[in-house]
Amino acid sequence: MSGQIVFQGKIKNELDILVRYPQSGDAQQMCEYINTLSSEKTFILFQGEQTSLEDEQKYLDSQLKKFEDKKTTMLLVFNENKLIGISGIELKDKAEKHIGGFGISIAKDFRGKGIGTFLTDVVIKEAEKNLQGLKIIILGVFGDNKIAQGIYKKFGFLEYGNLPEGILHADVPVDHIYMYKKVV
Repeated sequence: MSGQIVFQGKIKNELDILVRYPQSGDAQQMCEYINTLSSEKTFILFQGEQTSLEDEQKYLDSQLKKFEDKKTTMLLVFNENKLIGISGIELKDKAEKHIGGFGISIAKDFRGKGIGTFLTDVVIKEAEKNLQGLKIIILGVFGDNKIAQGIYKKFGFLEYGNLPEGILHADVPVDHIYMYKKVV
């Protein structure tokens, strides 16, 4: 699956994108991407921390191994050979091996263009196809990220919990909303 293209074309008749599985040579772009998002302190767990290329390569290698074992689905989105989005669903283990944790991020200049909705749809379909035993997808979302919450609800995610002030967004505590979706 390494490097396999899942989609190539225009979305919303305007933006050309390529969606594919990662490959071992992607660590540099992934490192730059996550460090840029982290500096922005957007709606991701990284809130200013920077990762090294070495650490990103280790992470990528571990993800590639999990692909082989059918334990994760991760997709990268490119526009003109630039990484602009990442999404994935990774299976938990042991008594929770039927649960997949969902994550997504989109580069600042590409938000609001339908990429997040498109990518959410594609990654869920890929996970349903490739992750054996997947029954439930879960996610955590910042309480002040109403756009993402709306997208998740459109895909059938339901709220099952809220940890008041459970996550820091730009060093300010906000609610951490937990959502789930049963896989058919």
